[in-house]
Amino acid sequence: MAEEKNTDGAAPAPKSKKLLLFIIIGALVVVLAGGVGAFLVLKKKPAEDGGEEEAAETSHSSKKADNNLPPTYVKLETFTTNLASDDPATHQSGQYVQTVVELKVADPLDGESIKQYMPEIRNGILRLLSSKKASQLASLEGKDALAEEIRTTVNGVIGSSAKKTGKGGAAQGPVSAVLFSSFIIQ
Repeated sequence: MAEEKNTDGAAPAPKSKKLLLFIIIGALVVVLAGGVGAFLVLKKKPAEDGGEEEAAETSHSSKKADNNLPPTYVKLETFTTNLASDDPATHQSGQYVQTVVELKVADPLDGESIKQYMPEIRNGILRLLSSKKASQLASLEGKDALAEEIRTTVNGVIGSSAKKTGKGGAAQGPVSAVLFSSFIIQ
């Protein structure tokens, strides 16, 4: 009668607690190993899937597909500058152009980023306008050509000239069109 028996006849407590602890730890290890394995299998590496460029193009095209919003227009301040002389002997023509330019962008975030480059954009547009003659800007074709030159200038300032070029070699960028709200030549 050296051994004492439990009153309920159950196994001694220390052994059952150790067994339960080992079962819980084993289950946690299995669950964590499964989670890490699933993460590694489901995680796609850009190098395996065709590179970072393809992933960027996919995200950009999905952004465009989700973007059924109207375009954003960035209105620039009024530009007033002298025009180049039609007569090569004189350097001052006595004529000037006053115009209000609006830039069309697809993404509102691009519109905000354009504002960061405004001093450089205004400088580029003023230099472009002052290099034109009144006779060049009087026709519809002249205004269209100027709009395209402004678009290329703005996209170049923003840094998109290093990106792909579109039809005709024009720089693709956030600015898709240039519109004139006002255009006066005097």
